Amino acid sequence: MIHVRRSPEEIAANRARYEEHQKKGLEFAPKALPGLSTLPAPAIDAATVIHQEIIPGGWYWSTKLLRGEAVRIDQAEGNSTVALIAWNAADTSERINLVDTAKVQWTTALGKGRVIFSDMGRVMFSMIEDSSGAHDCLMGGSTSASNAAKYPGEKTRNTRDNLVLVAGKLGLDRRDIPGILNLFAPVRLAKAGGFGWQGKRSNSGDYVELRAEMDMLVGFSNCPHPLDPDPTYQPKPVVIARYEAAVAAADDLCRTASAEAVRGFENNALMQA
Repeated sequence: MIHVRRSPEEIAANRARYEEHQKKGLEFAPKALPGLSTLPAPAIDAATVIHQEIIPGGWYWSTKLLRGEAVRIDQAEGNSTVALIAWNAADTSERINLVDTAKVQWTTALGKGRVIFSDMGRVMFSMIEDSSGAHDCLMGGSTSASNAAKYPGEKTRNTRDNLVLVAGKLGLDRRDIPGILNLFAPVRLAKAGGFGWQGKRSNSGDYVELRAEMDMLVGFSNCPHPLDPDPTYQPKPVVIARYEAAVAAADDLCRTASAEAVRGFENNALMQA
Protein backbone atom coordinates (compact mmCIF):
# COMPACT_ATOMS: atom_id res chain seq x y z
CA MET A 1 0.00 0.00 0.00
CA ILE A 2 1.30 3.45 -0.95
CA HIS A 3 0.91 6.15 1.70
CA VAL A 4 0.79 9.71 0.42
CA ARG A 5 2.21 12.31 2.80
CA ARG A 6 0.35 15.59 2.47
CA SER A 7 1.91 18.92 3.29
CA PRO A 8 0.57 21.04 6.17
CA GLU A 9 -0.56 23.60 3.59
CA GLU A 10 -2.58 21.00 1.65
CA ILE A 11 -4.14 19.66 4.85
CA ALA A 12 -5.08 23.18 5.90
CA ALA A 13 -6.59 23.95 2.48
CA ASN A 14 -8.64 20.73 2.54
CA ARG A 15 -9.89 21.50 6.03
CA ALA A 16 -10.84 25.04 5.04
CA ARG A 17 -12.75 23.73 2.02
CA TYR A 18 -14.56 21.18 4.20
CA GLU A 19 -15.46 23.81 6.80
CA GLU A 20 -16.80 26.12 4.07
CA HIS A 21 -19.02 23.32 2.72
CA GLN A 22 -20.17 22.53 6.26
CA LYS A 23 -20.97 26.20 6.93
CA LYS A 24 -23.01 26.47 3.72
CA GLY A 25 -24.90 23.30 4.60
CA LEU A 26 -25.75 24.47 8.09
CA GLU A 27 -26.91 27.85 6.82
CA PHE A 28 -28.98 26.40 3.99
CA ALA A 29 -32.68 26.03 4.73
CA PRO A 30 -33.84 22.91 2.85
CA LYS A 31 -36.96 23.43 0.75
CA ALA A 32 -40.11 21.51 1.61
CA LEU A 33 -40.75 18.71 -0.83
CA PRO A 34 -44.12 18.32 -2.55
CA GLY A 35 -46.57 15.50 -2.01
CA LEU A 36 -47.00 12.56 -4.33
CA SER A 37 -47.60 13.14 -8.03
CA THR A 38 -51.23 12.84 -9.08
CA LEU A 39 -52.88 9.79 -10.57
CA PRO A 40 -53.55 8.93 -13.28
CA ALA A 41 -50.30 9.93 -14.91
CA PRO A 42 -50.74 12.73 -17.44
CA ALA A 43 -50.05 11.85 -21.05
CA ILE A 44 -46.54 12.56 -22.32
CA ASP A 45 -46.48 14.86 -25.35
CA ALA A 46 -46.12 12.40 -28.26
CA ALA A 47 -43.73 14.78 -30.04
CA THR A 48 -41.20 14.37 -27.19
CA VAL A 49 -41.28 10.56 -26.96
CA ILE A 50 -38.07 8.94 -28.17
CA HIS A 51 -38.85 5.31 -27.37
CA GLN A 52 -41.28 3.22 -25.38
CA GLU A 53 -40.51 -0.25 -24.02
CA ILE A 54 -42.65 -2.82 -22.22
CA ILE A 55 -40.60 -5.00 -19.86
CA PRO A 56 -42.47 -8.26 -19.18
CA GLY A 57 -42.52 -9.63 -15.67
CA GLY A 58 -39.16 -11.26 -14.90
CA TRP A 59 -37.26 -9.59 -17.73
CA TYR A 60 -34.83 -6.73 -18.22
CA TRP A 61 -33.89 -3.89 -20.57
CA SER A 62 -31.18 -1.27 -20.96
CA THR A 63 -30.88 2.01 -22.81
CA LYS A 64 -28.61 5.00 -23.31
CA LEU A 65 -30.13 8.08 -21.72
CA LEU A 66 -28.81 11.51 -22.67
CA ARG A 67 -28.59 14.57 -20.47
CA GLY A 68 -31.88 16.46 -20.68
CA GLU A 69 -33.90 13.35 -21.47
CA ALA A 70 -36.11 11.57 -18.95
CA VAL A 71 -37.71 8.19 -18.40
CA ARG A 72 -41.14 7.46 -17.02
CA ILE A 73 -41.31 4.05 -15.32
CA ASP A 74 -45.00 3.17 -15.24
CA GLN A 75 -46.29 0.32 -13.09
CA ALA A 76 -49.24 -0.04 -15.41
CA GLU A 77 -50.76 -3.12 -13.76
CA GLY A 78 -49.32 -2.78 -10.24
CA ASN A 79 -47.39 -5.27 -8.11
CA SER A 80 -44.03 -4.84 -9.81
CA THR A 81 -40.67 -3.75 -8.43
CA VAL A 82 -38.26 -2.25 -10.94
CA ALA A 83 -34.54 -2.42 -10.11
CA LEU A 84 -32.48 0.36 -11.68
CA ILE A 85 -28.71 0.76 -12.12
CA ALA A 86 -26.75 3.35 -14.10
CA TRP A 87 -23.27 4.28 -15.29
CA ASN A 88 -21.78 7.46 -16.73
CA ALA A 89 -21.79 6.75 -20.47
CA ALA A 90 -18.45 8.50 -20.99
CA ASP A 91 -16.70 6.72 -18.10
CA THR A 92 -18.40 3.64 -16.72
CA SER A 93 -16.15 3.63 -13.65
CA GLU A 94 -18.54 6.33 -12.41
CA ARG A 95 -21.81 4.75 -11.38
CA ILE A 96 -24.92 5.23 -9.30
CA ASN A 97 -24.28 5.28 -5.56
CA LEU A 98 -27.33 4.83 -3.33
CA VAL A 99 -25.36 4.93 -0.07
CA ASP A 100 -24.07 8.41 -0.87
CA THR A 101 -27.49 9.41 -2.18
CA ALA A 102 -29.05 8.64 1.19
CA LYS A 103 -26.12 9.90 3.25
CA VAL A 104 -25.70 13.35 1.76
CA GLN A 105 -29.46 14.03 1.64
CA TRP A 106 -29.94 12.68 5.18
CA THR A 107 -32.74 10.34 4.17
CA THR A 108 -33.49 6.98 2.59
CA ALA A 109 -36.94 8.25 1.57
CA LEU A 110 -36.46 9.09 -2.08
CA GLY A 111 -39.24 10.84 -3.94
CA LYS A 112 -40.21 13.86 -5.99
CA GLY A 113 -37.69 16.65 -5.48
CA ARG A 114 -34.76 14.40 -4.54
CA VAL A 115 -31.70 13.65 -6.65
CA ILE A 116 -29.67 10.48 -7.15
CA PHE A 117 -25.89 10.77 -6.93
CA SER A 118 -22.98 8.99 -8.54
CA ASP A 119 -19.96 7.79 -6.60
CA MET A 120 -18.14 10.91 -7.83
CA GLY A 121 -20.48 13.34 -6.05
CA ARG A 122 -22.32 14.29 -9.22
CA VAL A 123 -26.05 14.16 -9.88
CA MET A 124 -27.17 11.40 -12.21
CA PHE A 125 -30.96 11.69 -11.92
CA SER A 126 -33.49 14.21 -10.70
CA MET A 127 -36.76 12.68 -9.47
CA ILE A 128 -39.20 15.04 -11.18
CA GLU A 129 -42.37 13.02 -10.62
CA ASP A 130 -43.32 10.20 -8.23
CA SER A 131 -46.79 8.96 -7.38
CA SER A 132 -45.57 6.10 -5.17
CA GLY A 133 -43.14 7.40 -2.55
CA ALA A 134 -42.16 3.80 -1.79
CA HIS A 135 -38.64 3.04 -2.98
CA ASP A 136 -35.77 1.03 -1.55
CA CYS A 137 -32.15 2.16 -1.87
CA LEU A 138 -30.66 -0.22 0.72
CA MET A 139 -31.67 -3.85 0.27
CA GLY A 140 -30.51 -4.90 -3.18
CA GLY A 141 -32.36 -7.28 -5.46
CA SER A 142 -33.34 -10.92 -5.67
CA THR A 143 -30.85 -13.70 -6.47
CA SER A 144 -31.22 -17.29 -7.62
CA ALA A 145 -30.75 -18.37 -3.99
CA SER A 146 -33.37 -15.99 -2.57
CA ASN A 147 -35.86 -17.02 -5.25
CA ALA A 148 -35.23 -20.72 -4.64
CA ALA A 149 -35.96 -20.23 -0.95
CA LYS A 150 -39.06 -18.10 -1.56
CA TYR A 151 -40.54 -19.97 -4.53
CA PRO A 152 -39.41 -23.60 -4.04
CA GLY A 153 -39.72 -25.79 -7.11
CA GLU A 154 -40.54 -22.88 -9.44
CA LYS A 155 -38.48 -21.75 -12.41
CA THR A 156 -38.01 -18.01 -11.96
CA ARG A 157 -35.82 -15.15 -13.10
CA ASN A 158 -34.07 -12.88 -10.60
CA THR A 159 -32.65 -9.36 -10.42
CA ARG A 160 -28.99 -10.27 -10.00
CA ASP A 161 -28.83 -12.55 -13.03
CA ASN A 162 -30.79 -10.04 -15.12
CA LEU A 163 -28.36 -7.26 -14.28
CA VAL A 164 -25.37 -9.48 -15.04
CA LEU A 165 -26.89 -9.91 -18.52
CA VAL A 166 -27.44 -6.14 -18.80
CA ALA A 167 -23.81 -5.46 -17.87
CA GLY A 168 -22.51 -8.07 -20.30
CA LYS A 169 -24.47 -6.64 -23.21
CA LEU A 170 -23.02 -3.21 -22.43
CA GLY A 171 -19.47 -4.56 -22.48
CA LEU A 172 -19.20 -4.55 -18.67
CA ASP A 173 -18.60 -7.24 -16.06
CA ARG A 174 -20.53 -8.37 -12.98
CA ARG A 175 -18.01 -6.50 -10.83
CA ASP A 176 -19.17 -3.29 -12.54
CA ILE A 177 -22.70 -3.68 -11.22
CA PRO A 178 -23.41 -0.99 -8.62
CA GLY A 179 -25.94 -0.92 -5.82
CA ILE A 180 -29.56 -1.16 -6.91
CA LEU A 181 -32.40 1.34 -6.63
CA ASN A 182 -35.63 -0.62 -6.21
CA LEU A 183 -38.60 1.42 -7.42
CA PHE A 184 -42.05 0.59 -6.03
CA ALA A 185 -40.76 -1.22 -2.95
CA PRO A 186 -41.98 0.07 0.46
CA VAL A 187 -38.97 -1.17 2.44
CA ARG A 188 -38.05 0.55 5.69
CA LEU A 189 -35.93 -0.14 8.73
CA ALA A 190 -38.02 -1.74 11.47
CA LYS A 191 -37.91 -0.30 14.99
CA ALA A 192 -36.56 -3.59 16.29
CA GLY A 193 -33.87 -3.61 13.62
CA GLY A 194 -33.65 -5.17 10.19
CA PHE A 195 -35.59 -4.40 7.05
CA GLY A 196 -39.30 -4.90 6.54
CA TRP A 197 -41.91 -4.47 3.81
CA GLN A 198 -43.93 -1.66 5.36
CA GLY A 199 -46.96 -0.03 3.89
CA LYS A 200 -49.41 -0.91 1.17
CA ARG A 201 -48.51 -2.21 -2.23
CA SER A 202 -48.29 0.35 -5.01
CA ASN A 203 -51.34 1.35 -6.98
CA SER A 204 -51.83 0.18 -10.53
CA GLY A 205 -50.62 3.08 -12.64
CA ASP A 206 -48.05 4.34 -10.12
CA TYR A 207 -45.14 5.97 -11.90
CA VAL A 208 -41.77 7.62 -11.40
CA GLU A 209 -40.10 10.10 -13.76
CA LEU A 210 -36.33 10.54 -13.68
CA ARG A 211 -34.55 13.32 -15.58
CA ALA A 212 -31.00 12.56 -16.72
CA GLU A 213 -28.42 15.09 -15.56
CA MET A 214 -25.57 13.42 -17.51
CA ASP A 215 -25.30 10.96 -20.38
CA MET A 216 -25.82 7.48 -18.94
CA LEU A 217 -26.19 3.79 -19.60
CA VAL A 218 -29.21 2.62 -17.62
CA GLY A 219 -30.33 -0.91 -16.84
CA PHE A 220 -33.70 -2.13 -15.55
CA SER A 221 -34.90 -5.46 -14.13
CA ASN A 222 -38.54 -6.33 -13.44
CA CYS A 223 -38.49 -9.01 -10.73
CA PRO A 224 -40.14 -9.23 -7.28
CA HIS A 225 -38.26 -7.67 -4.39
CA PRO A 226 -36.80 -10.23 -1.92
CA LEU A 227 -39.13 -8.89 0.81
CA ASP A 228 -42.26 -8.75 -1.35
CA PRO A 229 -44.88 -10.57 0.77
CA ASP A 230 -46.66 -12.11 -2.22
CA PRO A 231 -45.87 -15.87 -2.01
CA THR A 232 -46.54 -16.28 -5.74
CA TYR A 233 -44.03 -15.25 -8.40
CA GLN A 234 -46.17 -13.03 -10.60
CA PRO A 235 -44.44 -9.75 -11.57
CA LYS A 236 -46.54 -7.63 -13.91
CA PRO A 237 -45.22 -5.84 -17.01
CA VAL A 238 -43.96 -2.27 -16.67
CA VAL A 239 -43.88 0.43 -19.33
CA ILE A 240 -40.83 2.66 -19.74
CA ALA A 241 -41.07 5.79 -21.88
CA ARG A 242 -37.93 7.71 -22.80
CA TYR A 243 -38.68 11.31 -23.75
CA GLU A 244 -37.23 14.80 -24.10
CA ALA A 245 -37.71 16.55 -20.77
CA ALA A 246 -38.52 20.21 -20.38
CA VAL A 247 -35.51 22.44 -19.71
CA ALA A 248 -35.03 22.84 -15.95
CA ALA A 249 -35.74 26.32 -14.63
CA ALA A 250 -33.17 28.20 -12.54
CA ASP A 251 -35.25 27.52 -9.43
CA ASP A 252 -35.93 23.86 -10.32
CA LEU A 253 -36.80 22.07 -7.08
CA CYS A 254 -34.42 19.15 -7.58
CA ARG A 255 -31.54 21.54 -8.23
CA THR A 256 -32.22 23.78 -5.24
CA ALA A 257 -33.94 21.70 -2.54
CA SER A 258 -30.83 21.11 -0.44
CA ALA A 259 -27.25 22.32 -0.11
CA GLU A 260 -26.07 18.85 -1.13
CA ALA A 261 -28.06 18.97 -4.37
CA VAL A 262 -26.67 22.44 -5.15
CA ARG A 263 -23.13 21.11 -4.67
CA GLY A 264 -23.86 18.06 -6.79
CA PHE A 265 -24.98 20.22 -9.70
CA GLU A 266 -21.91 22.42 -9.25
CA ASN A 267 -19.85 19.24 -9.67
CA ASN A 268 -21.84 18.40 -12.80
CA ALA A 269 -21.13 21.86 -14.24
CA LEU A 270 -17.39 21.32 -13.77
CA MET A 271 -17.62 18.03 -15.64
CA GLN A 272 -19.73 19.47 -18.47
CA ALA A 273 -17.72 22.69 -18.94
